[in-house]
Amino acid sequence: MPPTLASLVQHSALKLTVRAGEDRLETPVRWAHVSELADPVPYMEGGELLLVTAMTLDAEDAEAMRRYVRRLVGAGVVGLGFGIGVYYEDIPEALVAAAEAEGLPLLAVPRRTPFLAISKAVSAAIAADQYRSVTAGFEAQREMTRAALAEGPAAVVARLATQLDGWAALYDASGAVVAAAPEWAARRALRFTGDVARLRERTAPASAVVGGGDEGDDRVELQSLGTGRRVRGALAVGTGAPLGTAERYAVHSAVALLTLTTARSRSLQAAEQRLGAAVLRLLFAGQEEIARAVAGDLYGALLDAPFRVLVAEPSPAEPPAPDAAGPPVQAFAEALESAAARSGEPVLAVPELDGRLVVLAADGGAVAAHCADAWGETDAEESGVVAGLSAPTGAPAAAGAYRQAEQALSVARRRGRTLVEHEELAAGSLLPLLADDAVRAFADGMLRGLYEHDATGRGDLVASLRAWLSRHGQWDAAAADLGVHRHTLRYRMRRVEEILGRSLDDPDVRMELWLALKSSQDARPAR
Repeated sequence: MPPTLASLVQHSALKLTVRAGEDRLETPVRWAHVSELADPVPYMEGGELLLVTAMTLDAEDAEAMRRYVRRLVGAGVVGLGFGIGVYYEDIPEALVAAAEAEGLPLLAVPRRTPFLAISKAVSAAIAADQYRSVTAGFEAQREMTRAALAEGPAAVVARLATQLDGWAALYDASGAVVAAAPEWAARRALRFTGDVARLRERTAPASAVVGGGDEGDDRVELQSLGTGRRVRGALAVGTGAPLGTAERYAVHSAVALLTLTTARSRSLQAAEQRLGAAVLRLLFAGQEEIARAVAGDLYGALLDAPFRVLVAEPSPAEPPAPDAAGPPVQAFAEALESAAARSGEPVLAVPELDGRLVVLAADGGAVAAHCADAWGETDAEESGVVAGLSAPTGAPAAAGAYRQAEQALSVARRRGRTLVEHEELAAGSLLPLLADDAVRAFADGMLRGLYEHDATGRGDLVASLRAWLSRHGQWDAAAADLGVHRHTLRYRMRRVEEILGRSLDDPDVRMELWLALKSSQDARPAR
């Protein structure tokens, strides 16, 4: 605790007595300052014990003393020490009355107590308090370091909350709460995820102080985590008052420890990514056994159970960076890794030089669920990412799963969606896949001769062809649909073969014509 007026009054060597403001003696004293100026306020910062002998004051003038004391209180002076026996044998009643009226503590300083002794006492008490704060901060640092080494980030958060006599919460790179103490603080911490998101947009290191909201008047301070310019997480602390010196030391220690325990070094991260890339290349090349040997304990468990392959890339509106995955893909990867970390499941995420991201994730796990829940119906332009997700598979079929993911990615890109699952394509219709300009151009080119013939009014070959194909070449049924004689329909089909230069007896030709009719923009309904 810093020195207070009460501690100075109780100091046996100073012999101070209280003449006014006895109910405000617990006020902390920031410094003791001597000034005989009639108006010392311009030189005050607030929190001072002002020492005077009234050499330049008319201390017996009631109105002058009221103005003088009112100015001191307005400047934040916490107390007035009056040296008696110098110019006045006792403190004039005008000054005492003014101090009582304004609630300013007034101390009588005996002649045998030099002002320097009071200044030394205040300085010594402040130094002692700072030493205690530093010592307490170092002790808190030792406790949190032991907790970090033995138990991890959650233990650091718990120790910090105890040190602050408040609450603390840890957010990961995606802004999700991963640890909080005490237990009730997890709900409180969720209310500041928006503030954490804004903090992540700033260059690290960054901090912010936010209000406590309707649930309490606690002061909440946010600190970014990370060694680079990019924020890798955040720490929130809530206290009933601004942080003191010891508490500030504890928070700074926690930030350093949490940065070390939650942010891997760049070299280690690069090594893990190289290892993951090697595992993927071996898997996709069909070298399952070698891939398992390379994966070891780091990724081995992931290969022992059904997994899915995900391929993501920046959406067309977000061109990739030349040497790494762009920011949207990077944020996408962090969200997946955070979901895996919260559930304790392994995940393999490898960014590629062309801006793409390849992920191996456990089927039915938190990563796959996060993909479906958070990105399944999201617009690609909004998220900045397009991704394809394979069906569940095992290590022997990893290459096939990678092709499935790329096929789903192609559809996601064409449909403007963030995520498309391969199973969705397999369970759906082939026709939506034909909604492509190149396919339409092929169809229009293939059927152009028939459209040109019909445009002359000499028949309706397109409608006839559609009816005949829809009836699987049954002449009577197709003719009935068109309302013509079957001989007329036979004549039209011969004209179709002549114009197209292709035989309708060929099943490949019939298939191509049917798909062309279904995908052509100008296809007209049968009459």
